Amino acid sequence: MVSAALRDGTADRPCVFEAFGRRLPNGRRYGVVAGTGRFVEQLRDFRFDHEELEFLASRRIVDDQMAEWLAGYTFTGDIDGYVEGELWFPGSPLLTVTGTFAECVVLETLLLSILNHDCAIAAAAARMVTAARGRPIIEMGSRRTHEAAAVACARAAYIAGFASTSNLAAGQRYGVPTAGTAAHAFTLLHDDEKAAFASQIATLGEGTTLLVDTYDIRQGIINAVEVAGPRLGAIRIDSGDLAVMAQQSRDQLDELGAPDTKIIVSGDLDEYAIAALAAEPVDAYGAGTAVVVGSGAPTAGLVYKLVEVDGRPVVKRSENKASLGGRKTAVRRHKPTGTATEEVVVSQGVPEAMPGDRVLQRPYVRAGVVVDSLPTLAESRAHLRDCLISIPWEGLKLSPGDPAIPVTVTGGH
Repeated sequence: MVSAALRDGTADRPCVFEAFGRRLPNGRRYGVVAGTGRFVEQLRDFRFDHEELEFLASRRIVDDQMAEWLAGYTFTGDIDGYVEGELWFPGSPLLTVTGTFAECVVLETLLLSILNHDCAIAAAAARMVTAARGRPIIEMGSRRTHEAAAVACARAAYIAGFASTSNLAAGQRYGVPTAGTAAHAFTLLHDDEKAAFASQIATLGEGTTLLVDTYDIRQGIINAVEVAGPRLGAIRIDSGDLAVMAQQSRDQLDELGAPDTKIIVSGDLDEYAIAALAAEPVDAYGAGTAVVVGSGAPTAGLVYKLVEVDGRPVVKRSENKASLGGRKTAVRRHKPTGTATEEVVVSQGVPEAMPGDRVLQRPYVRAGVVVDSLPTLAESRAHLRDCLISIPWEGLKLSPGDPAIPVTVTGGH
């Protein structure tokens, strides 16, 4: 495609591409933007080295002209988009890429692979955070996904409101708080459960978390309190009927004189399982598999489409895949109380200013250079929290329904 455009002279035509979703994943009422920070981070070093070019040329995947162009590739255009932690809905222009056709179109796979993954993880994680009602959640899904994806999952989950991750690489690379507990293997290594607990306490102190369900939970709690004392930090339960186990464990800990010992539960938890435990004496959750697979929606379903060439809108008209031409500008409207009422998207123009409007796009890249002062993870995390507070309460339901707020898109035909 790019080879042909280079040959016919259209590769350098000024173009605008947009990343957006035509619809939300089934059952979802909002999407969450995540991954734009990772995308611009990778864009800085997005080049084609000698080995890659040799591979492409030796297999005739590209011709000599294309190989020469790739050898000098660097993105020189502009990128604008929604900040991480922003909500998105069908038709929201999440990311707008402006530049020549060739330099923009070659970014498609990089851009979509990052955004589709991270947005899916963040949306699932945000639903779990809502279901947890203020109780912390540890991201523990690294063993259930690709090793590189595990780091991205931890980052996206943290933006969504998770308290910490068991992935130390995410802690090192992005500053995500880390946490974890011992595995069943550690208990099985020792001659008996008490010996395992004593070893852990001797190394980590009485404030640690002991895994008490390797053998018998009731006896495990007795052993834990006997070894650690009443100031034991927490126990973790990873099996059984968690609702029943949590209540019985709380009663038992209180009876043993450890009323301040917290209860952490884990074991294939998703947003529905977490919501079902809302009335139980659970202090924190560990969520793994459901987080890293998007809890049933492993991709956000975003697309990357050409919407403008030489300043004129271009439109795809394929059945069920029609797009709206022209570069979009978006605002979110709010009541004086702060409740979001509508998202307004205008092609080749700007929405009429109204009280309570909030502009949704900000610059990420200018003339190929990443702008300064992009939001931190902490700022993105706080932004999402504010966004979720702003939508009508119906939009936070876990049941299927219409998008939390409507989107009106005009112009660009």
